[in-house]
Amino acid sequence: MEFSVSTPGAGAVPVVAVNGEVDVYSAPTLRDSLTELLETRGGTVVVDLTDVGFLDSTGLGALVAARTTAASAGGSLPLVCTHQRILKLFTITGLDGVFRIYDSVDRALSDLAGSAAES
Repeated sequence: MEFSVSTPGAGAVPVVAVNGEVDVYSAPTLRDSLTELLETRGGTVVVDLTDVGFLDSTGLGALVAARTTAASAGGSLPLVCTHQRILKLFTITGLDGVFRIYDSVDRALSDLAGSAAES
């Protein structure tokens, strides 16, 4: 698994792009990295799973842990996912009702910007 962090503009929400497989071996690294980012850069981070080919239960656990950290900081952890197989995993586990899942990073950032403007 590889991941990169980008911030589309000054003061913008960081985007973490995850690539490869998120499994029992790589999930702890993802969890720790997201937790550190959430604690240092603010309570909201967009996680882009577009290039993730495999996600297992430990990967889901890492995302749930990061979401809990984000919520504790008053933020959120929106996900971007387009792979039907992975989306089905969120549906089967009921996590599609826990996470806000978008089909593009732009839509996720736009929704976050709209939510911030309403506050």
